Amino acid sequence: MQPLKEIHSRFVPLPVENIDTDQIIPARFLKATTRDGFGKNLFRDWRYQNNDEQQPISSFVLNQPQYSGAILVAGKNFGCGSSREHAAWALQDYGFKAVVSSFFADIFKNNALNNGVLPVKVSDAFLASIFQLGAEQELHIDVAEQAITIVATGDQESFDINSYKKTCLLNGYDDIDYLISIQSAIEKFETTRK
Repeated sequence: MQPLKEIHSRFVPLPVENIDTDQIIPARFLKATTRDGFGKNLFRDWRYQNNDEQQPISSFVLNQPQYSGAILVAGKNFGCGSSREHAAWALQDYGFKAVVSSFFADIFKNNALNNGVLPVKVSDAFLASIFQLGAEQELHIDVAEQAITIVATGDQESFDINSYKKTCLLNGYDDIDYLISIQSAIEKFETTRK
């Protein structure tokens, strides 16, 4: 994974609550054995009429050129439904580095963190203030400081993140990379055991 320290980007607003993992990446696209290519099927049934890439639904936000960026801002209860790591893969492959919502399903949250996508949980009021912004506005997310800022207004809110996952994101580690990074400490511990 690539280190994730700060994200300064425009955002894509998706003010829909209870977005489940089957809406994020429909089950019929889960047959691949690698993580590549899932982004093209992100929100597939919301993006295209009759599952036809030649017929994009113009009202859907990902099909509107004024909305782009590395941050998806979604309604409350994002990632609910079945445990589907592919949902995080699809978001990451599409180009999202963070998802902002006022609530995340626990399994989705862990899958996202394990795959280098930062779930940023904010208050309902802060989320509403983001949704009130117009197109082409920017957000700034500082992983080390655990803070998200609306660039245009300077409004800021802090967010929680597990300290282990924070270390992994800041350094671009997966679980194995983290163990390798502390190999000397593990070896030292082993030599001191009786």
